[in-house]
Amino acid sequence: MQTIELLYVVFSATLATAGLSMVGLAVRAYHRTSRQAMFHLSVGFTLIVAAAIATTVSAFVTHFGQTRMLLTVNYLITTIGYLFVIYSITANE
Repeated sequence: MQTIELLYVVFSATLATAGLSMVGLAVRAYHRTSRQAMFHLSVGFTLIVAAAIATTVSAFVTHFGQTRMLLTVNYLITTIGYLFVIYSITANE
């Protein structure tokens, strides 16, 4: 494995760990408060982390061959995740 690939894996794992921590905190807040905003926040963070993990795995499976497709799908899923995060912050309950 090349150095750049190793760094990619390390940074992806760090992002996934931090993101899953935020998902856990949002889910715990939802269970404690039953606020829909916390549910939407956890869905958003889950989508963002899922996009990061799926992109990393797919990049290695395809030997970094379909970069445009990988990035397009990553940005689509990540954008939807951020829309959930924004909605959780701006929605009036």
